Amino acid sequence: MRLPTIPVLAAAATLGLLTACASAGPTAQPSASASAAATSPVPGPAAADDVAGTIVRFTSDDAQVDVTIGEDTPAVRDFLSMLPLTLDVEELSGREKIAYLPRELDIEGTPGSDPEDGDLIYYTPWGNLGFYYNASDIEYSDQTLHLGTYEASPDELDLLEGPGVTIEIVP
Repeated sequence: MRLPTIPVLAAAATLGLLTACASAGPTAQPSASASAAATSPVPGPAAADDVAGTIVRFTSDDAQVDVTIGEDTPAVRDFLSMLPLTLDVEELSGREKIAYLPRELDIEGTPGSDPEDGDLIYYTPWGNLGFYYNASDIEYSDQTLHLGTYEASPDELDLLEGPGVTIEIVP
């Protein structure tokens, strides 16, 4: 007796699955709005609108710093989709306060930047956010992505340092 070959078995299995699916009857199709919501990375009304100008608040026990989102980019939208979030903020090299995100952001199509004091950036090699307060002699880099701007002094940023900093979109 000759046994069927692998391609014949695969075709029979596929036909069986198709037959089972067809006989199961119609399935509910998601509405257009449910489909859009499932694929949109930013929750709420901002999903359909330009997210530039969105306010993101970083809050510790001792400080609150608001960041105004700059351009609407894939990295910005992905960052906003992660919120609310709680991170630890720490000092780095007398230039910036940093916090590591739980995962890398989708950066495809997001341009690099020439950071300035008052910029919130995402540094792609390390996967961290950075509040620049001493950006002198730092030049343009494709690895430094601009997310937004803030108005806080280095002393105010010092109060943000530590564990348990909450990050949320201001309604």
